[in-house]
Amino acid sequence: MPEITQAPEATPSPVFILDPQANRTRDEDVDLSHTVGKMPTWQTVQQSVGTRSGWLGDYDYGFLCMPTLPGFTVTRIPPFFGLKDRLPLVLAIIMGFQHALAMIAGVVTPAIIMSGTGDHGLNVPDKMRSQMVSTSLITSGLLSFVQITRFRIAKTPYFVGTGLLSVVGTSFIFLPVLQSSVANMYASGFCKSTVDAAGIRSYLPCPDAWGAFLGTCMVCSVLPIILSFLPPRVLKKVFPPIVTGVTVMLIGVHLVTSGMSQWGGGSGPCKSNPTTGPFVNCPSNSAPRAAPWGDAQWIGLGFLVFSVIMIVEFFGSPFMKNAQVVIGLIVGMVVSVALGYTNSASIDAAPTVTFLWLQTYRLSIYPPAIIPLLITYTLAMVESIGDITASCEVSKLSVEGREFESRLQGGILADGIAGVLAPLCMNSPMSCYAQNNGIISLTRCANTMAGYMCCIFLILMGVFSKFGALFLMVPDPVLGGMTTFLFASVVVSGIRILSFLPWTRRERFIVASALTLGMGTALVPGVLTHMFHYSGTNAFVLSLINTANIVLDTGFALGAIISCVLNALLPANPPMSSEPIIDRHGPVPSNKDIEDMQVEAQSIHESMLNEKTHH
Repeated sequence: MPEITQAPEATPSPVFILDPQANRTRDEDVDLSHTVGKMPTWQTVQQSVGTRSGWLGDYDYGFLCMPTLPGFTVTRIPPFFGLKDRLPLVLAIIMGFQHALAMIAGVVTPAIIMSGTGDHGLNVPDKMRSQMVSTSLITSGLLSFVQITRFRIAKTPYFVGTGLLSVVGTSFIFLPVLQSSVANMYASGFCKSTVDAAGIRSYLPCPDAWGAFLGTCMVCSVLPIILSFLPPRVLKKVFPPIVTGVTVMLIGVHLVTSGMSQWGGGSGPCKSNPTTGPFVNCPSNSAPRAAPWGDAQWIGLGFLVFSVIMIVEFFGSPFMKNAQVVIGLIVGMVVSVALGYTNSASIDAAPTVTFLWLQTYRLSIYPPAIIPLLITYTLAMVESIGDITASCEVSKLSVEGREFESRLQGGILADGIAGVLAPLCMNSPMSCYAQNNGIISLTRCANTMAGYMCCIFLILMGVFSKFGALFLMVPDPVLGGMTTFLFASVVVSGIRILSFLPWTRRERFIVASALTLGMGTALVPGVLTHMFHYSGTNAFVLSLINTANIVLDTGFALGAIISCVLNALLPANPPMSSEPIIDRHGPVPSNKDIEDMQVEAQSIHESMLNEKTHH
């Protein structure tokens, strides 16, 4: 590897400070008015748009575009831009566009998967799917604006939003709950399906399932709203790293299986490799260049995307590395179009311009999904603590004290409110995104102006719905090559949390017990859902059975429950001698070593989602 050397940190040229108090980190500071968003003054506007320095500044723009080449030595680093430092407009636009590119794949992928085919998707037509993608982008931009701006609740000490460059997007962790719920809806007759003469089951569109899921999410979002007023240390004590690590890992395992299904050709009826009927080939016999599930051409398309992501990581510039997933998707899309794997039906069905509520769904409550969603919301809340902590770290703000705790409270409350507003916008719940912290760290720009530009780009991409429809034109294997990589990073995040545990017999037992059923149901879906047999018509009993089936078919819910219970019931490790014991496996850590590792594990837990986890 070429040696990378860094010169002493450059001192930025004097800049106009929008709010000189914005970067204060004194623990004794109880006046938090400086953390709330403020309207720019006329003087600020004049200096930004009326001068050359306001547009360009003296930033080294070549840094963002310089590729990583063998033997190349990095000798310079860009200046750091704090929360309220004045950012040149051109740089703000570039940084905002970069944040938007890093978010696009994560924002639109859940909508594409949720609206897809098979017993785990809604099977809705292209027009509805296009609207769902556009709605995700618009909602993400609007709710990110709330997080970044930060509002005080009347004259209380409570806030909504973090006041950081903290964006939100559709969370991946809600995907398993929806998929299990939809599968149960088709099995129970809530959603309709048909069986042809060859025994192949076809699933009819079920938009009411989407409305039921959204309505249930709104009800369950009351939990994070209430818990946002508790001290963050209480939440971290109830959900320690051993619980969140197992849960995040199991979410990733479930999602990887979904991504690999798409990589093989799709998650629809063709996945079962039928020998007769319209789904012998994927996605159907009538599709362009159709082929059986698992065919080499499907594997090759997905591997192309995966390979491009790897190449960009090795040789790409900082700008390209932050958008590597989107670049891989674009290359896969171009190749698919050139080779005739696509058709323009989704683009033709999408209007030129759209907005929220042009397609609505009948909101209702689906009781069997309540318990899994409560678990999911709780986990999302714990994730947000890690995300916001990481955002403060990369923004060079304190991660302790009154101001930090206030930002945590505001961020969690904003996520809880987003759990109400996003379903009202006909979109899945949203929460803080973590991957943008990597962009802040690399570009050294934590300025909220870049966040506002990101919001604008997301809203524009959603309003012009032809853009969102492009993602629906992508063949499933191309999307699978991208999403499997994203989902695998969720698994890595869970492993990273667990890797810093002391790993005594107690920890090994808890993790193994949680993975026994959690990973088993993730890898063999439906294995535990055939135990209950009831032929009556009692609505309460049927609801209990459906609830149990959804929990038993959601691996991360089982893992979270088992790890929480065992962590609470199993006695703590007995005190150990201060002298290390040597055996054939090497030295056993002392009691002090274990305490040090536990402190380090808690630190890692607080910043666990510096890498992609939603999502």
